[in-house]
Amino acid sequence: MSYDWGPHYIVPSEVFRSYSGTVRLRETFDEDLLYKELEELGLSGRIASVTNPWYYRKKDTASWIKVGESEDRRDNFAVSWDTRYLENGQYEIMGMMHVFFREGDVRKAIARQNVVEVTVEN
Repeated sequence: MSYDWGPHYIVPSEVFRSYSGTVRLRETFDEDLLYKELEELGLSGRIASVTNPWYYRKKDTASWIKVGESEDRRDNFAVSWDTRYLENGQYEIMGMMHVFFREGDVRKAIARQNVVEVTVEN
């Protein structure tokens, strides 16, 4: 069984998927569900840190371009994405959340991605 601990993309409204100018990308995760998944995977330990790099790409292209990276959990791992110089059209945004934890003296990590499709209209 897989637990959907995240990351979960945060938007002001479910219908808000059109971006213009500088926007804030944010997401969160469910710590309780994360610990359940770690237990199911036979992993244990306390969370040491969480980092969330952000990427974007034009839809139907292969390469991701890094927007930024955040470790600020209180601000929902927010980074600013400047769309002003992008061509209008469909894009994908990916948050690749990494959760680092310690099992004894060993540092381990678990990661998940969240991809959301948006429209850039400048």
